[in-house]
Amino acid sequence: MSLTFTAGDITIHRIVEQETGFLPALDFLPSLTPEVLAENRAWMQAAKALDAQDVLILCIQSYLVKTPHHTILIDSCIGNDKPRPRFPNWNMKTDDTYMRALAAAGVSVGDIDYVMCTHLHADHVGWNTRLENGRWVPTFPKARYLFGKTEFDYWTGMHAKTPSPTIEDSVMPIVEAKRHEIVGDSHAIGDHIRILPTPGHTPGHVAFTLGRDRDEAVFSGDLMHSPIQARYPEMSMMSDVDQAAAAKTRRSFLERYCDTDTLCCTAHFPSPSVGKIRRKGDGFACEAV
Repeated sequence: MSLTFTAGDITIHRIVEQETGFLPALDFLPSLTPEVLAENRAWMQAAKALDAQDVLILCIQSYLVKTPHHTILIDSCIGNDKPRPRFPNWNMKTDDTYMRALAAAGVSVGDIDYVMCTHLHADHVGWNTRLENGRWVPTFPKARYLFGKTEFDYWTGMHAKTPSPTIEDSVMPIVEAKRHEIVGDSHAIGDHIRILPTPGHTPGHVAFTLGRDRDEAVFSGDLMHSPIQARYPEMSMMSDVDQAAAAKTRRSFLERYCDTDTLCCTAHFPSPSVGKIRRKGDGFACEAV
């Protein structure tokens, strides 16, 4: 399983927390029909994106990015000790998988300069915080945590009306510790990493592009969850806030990077998760590198 990639003068490490069956494909992708699933079952199973019971296999991971100037964590997975009763594999975890993966990549929590979240769902912000003496504290004590303004405003507004455990334990403690920055869509870190708005899955979902002179790599977040959504870009998933917008964004993104050398670093595709976008009929494929 490939965990490390290079792009120009940048090193990218995959920090994998889980890779396992998630939900039945027909439930996860509401517009997927049994007929279309049957047509794509063989290659999906060969890619280890679908198991024998037609359950989608998803990887949950962060990307650790080392530029010449900064060490950046993109998304922070599920976390430990978090109450997530909807998903048993996430609920009140106590394992050391994530921290061992960070150590294997040669970093400690004190080495991270920035934490950047594509959006604020539970499996992308969980390790923002850890439980210490009964309190949620920033996991990465020296890091600045960057939250997109549209995304932050949406979720904190929702949280004010109906409290969200995810915002309560993984976002607000960062705000209270004054380790956060609310940034706009034109924000960049140095000359290496920039925001690319990709709304639809959530109102303020963003991707991140990486590279000094060109997009050497792009981190797509939850723009797409499974390789079948690259093949059929209009196929949105059950939790997309705006399924039509997500579909439009997805096709635009895939057209943008199709037949380029940009590494597409997906959040949830099965290992190796990183590939180059190539045209496949009326759709696309993320061909592994």
